[in-house]
Amino acid sequence: MEKIILLHTNDLHSHLENWPKIRRFLLNRKQEETAEKKIITVDLGDFVDRWHPLTEATNGQANVALMNQIQYDAATIGNNEGVGNSKAELNHLYDQANFDLILDNLFDKQTLQPPKWAQQAKIITTDQGTKVGLLAFTAPFPLTYSPNGWDIRQVMDILPKLVAEMRPKVDVLVLMSHLGISVDRRIAREVPAIDVILGSHTHHLFEHGETIGNVQLAAAGKYGYYVGEVHVTVDEDHRILKTSARTFATEKMLELPEDIEEVEGYLTEGHRLLADKKVAYLPFALSTDLQAEHPMIDYTLAAVKEAAGTEAAVLNSGLFLTDIPAGTVNQDQLHTALPHPMHLIKVTLDGNNLIRLILEMEKNRHFLINFPVMGMGFRGKVFGHLVYDGIEYDRVNHQVRWLGEPIDPELDYTIATVDHYMFVPFFPTIEIAGRYEFLFPDFIRSVLGDYLHTHYPIK
Repeated sequence: MEKIILLHTNDLHSHLENWPKIRRFLLNRKQEETAEKKIITVDLGDFVDRWHPLTEATNGQANVALMNQIQYDAATIGNNEGVGNSKAELNHLYDQANFDLILDNLFDKQTLQPPKWAQQAKIITTDQGTKVGLLAFTAPFPLTYSPNGWDIRQVMDILPKLVAEMRPKVDVLVLMSHLGISVDRRIAREVPAIDVILGSHTHHLFEHGETIGNVQLAAAGKYGYYVGEVHVTVDEDHRILKTSARTFATEKMLELPEDIEEVEGYLTEGHRLLADKKVAYLPFALSTDLQAEHPMIDYTLAAVKEAAGTEAAVLNSGLFLTDIPAGTVNQDQLHTALPHPMHLIKVTLDGNNLIRLILEMEKNRHFLINFPVMGMGFRGKVFGHLVYDGIEYDRVNHQVRWLGEPIDPELDYTIATVDHYMFVPFFPTIEIAGRYEFLFPDFIRSVLGDYLHTHYPIK
């Protein structure tokens, strides 16, 4: 008999506070490899998240350098790598990687070819001759991948044929999935030729795995709180006898005093690198307080209109996390104030539907002020107050005005906001009735930074 051990990490999201313990655990486990025990290490994506200053400052290169410490056998990407980077940044993210990237559903929009940095599959042959095949898929988000220059394809359009091709070549077939719990379960039911599905994306945790038919599912949560492990036992003919899965909580792993120093060092270095990048000189402070003399949201609304080429814009105050003091502004201050990986969208609506959208916003206004938002690119605490620029709402007469004039129901109007408004459920008119365009590659902080650089240059 031979035992194959799959060690998997996922959705670290640049939470590097757990990295020293994870690294120690994985490297120690890899040393246990023998002729009868093959250890394979993989990461399932979203290792890179630009909320962390070191990730932002290095375009994710620092994260890849950390992954290189493990010498993973394979990794795939999550949506944070896929749409949290421009196409050019993603094409160079793994230039220095010492591990293989596997990805089966991402293609260049122009050439329709897979990216040069990824391969379709990997087959690892153990000392005893057992062949382990690895496939990988990432969550398909056409709305955001397409304007970023990628053709992202649906899993079931590709996976069954790929499995049919791979199955005769391998003894153990593993899917590295950044697809989420419901898709993983569907695949287990519909493509039972896969032996193991290593899951991620929805941050679900299977402490002791889950089985559907003969398919072993595994998942290790988020933020490096757990490391996952799957055991596959095969006989002398390389046939699977049994599988099992479990997770290890990092809070129970050995911690050394130097771990804290290392983790703090990542933050310090990230802040230093970003602070070195000067952007503008402000004669006044920008405030998160809407009643202040210079509310940051007002300048960002102006920046959004300028970048998108629109006459009106809408943002929410919960996006703005810290003030920016008067004086020289640097990228660290912008990143701290606006850590969200959000892009701009332009939305064109006829007058009737613009009125409807503003009425949706007004209906939800008081509910959203203290509403906590999780995910979808939001890195703040609560949604906050909605603020318009170029649009006015008369609460007494329930009328919407555009640049001070009544809205013509027959005319088209174009507003700009952040793509987050497409993904939250409060403003359905944007998606249902709007013609929308995602503006890549700049994040909201870059849009504000460019505006300040233009209007308040460093003398």
